[in-house]
Amino acid sequence: MTGPALLDLFDSSRRRSLRGRLLRWFARHARNLPWRRTRDPYAVWLSEIMLQQTQVATVEGYFERFLARFPDIRTLAEADEQEVLRLWEGLGYYRRARQLHRAAQIVVAEHGGQFPQTMEAVRNLPGIGRYTAGAVLSIAFDVRAPILEANTQRLFCRLLGYQGRPDSTEGQRLLWQFAKMLLPRKDVGQLNQALMELGSEICTPRAPACPECPAATFCEAQRRGLQASIPVPKSRSAATELREAAVLLKHKDRVLLVRCPEGGRWAGLWDFPRVGLTSETSDRQAAELTDKVYHLTGARIEIDRHLHTLRHGVTRYRITLDCYAAHCRTPGRPPAGTEVQWLRLAELADYPLNATGRKLAQLLS
Repeated sequence: MTGPALLDLFDSSRRRSLRGRLLRWFARHARNLPWRRTRDPYAVWLSEIMLQQTQVATVEGYFERFLARFPDIRTLAEADEQEVLRLWEGLGYYRRARQLHRAAQIVVAEHGGQFPQTMEAVRNLPGIGRYTAGAVLSIAFDVRAPILEANTQRLFCRLLGYQGRPDSTEGQRLLWQFAKMLLPRKDVGQLNQALMELGSEICTPRAPACPECPAATFCEAQRRGLQASIPVPKSRSAATELREAAVLLKHKDRVLLVRCPEGGRWAGLWDFPRVGLTSETSDRQAAELTDKVYHLTGARIEIDRHLHTLRHGVTRYRITLDCYAAHCRTPGRPPAGTEVQWLRLAELADYPLNATGRKLAQLLS
């Protein structure tokens, strides 16, 4: 059966029955999450941005701390970006925080501080795509807007028995159409949340809990025993290996930080001087490192010792990071466009660092 024909499996009567089961199941089993205790669009929007590529358990604490400091859109809009990034520190994907901050400023400037209620206006805000706009509008305002994210995409593929690639043009068109077909006339936000909850907690990527699923009798994949093979997994490109070095560079009672430039990794955050390495031997690496740190910061340095090696991943990169202690012979002047700060150790706590930068800062304490 072709993709579009699969929609015929769900006529109006079947969709109505499925919606009823989902809403009743959600009323009994919904997790008690802090963003579900309000329909404030700002809080709903914040939760959706934080939850992008981040686990619920991680987000809960960040969400409550962020709201305590920035309780409304105006407060966030008026905040300094560095404070926003510092509160976001550890959540990763820092572009989300910067776009959230910029979007809050636009809402204040162009919408009087009131979160817009039309799809067009919401989609025009930085960092908000079709899914996020639909989630916020449906949950906060009960707008009839469909949603499609990782959990609902997997759920819909299994309900329909769709064996094509969900990320293909055909797959996306089919799944968005199905999401729209399922929408009720009211309680749209509740249904959308029920769908996400079901995908997250029951219709999991591996070993879905089909006996506990309220939609099991509607599921083509379950009927045909294809839960393990649907959806078709997304092909993954091989990770790129990188070798880098970071320098904990001291001068008198201060240590040097460099602000990450626009367009690069961790834009807007601060980091210890960090460069890529190409040399193979330790002697050549030391020479390469001192030269590159000079061109990055203007500082003439001398390497003291190797402190630590960290291995971590950033998007499609696997990075081996060697950390060195060094002292500064001449601070110098950084090249145009590079921001640096010589800070006392106690001041590091006030600056937003990436995760590895914060780990390195702990080596100085």
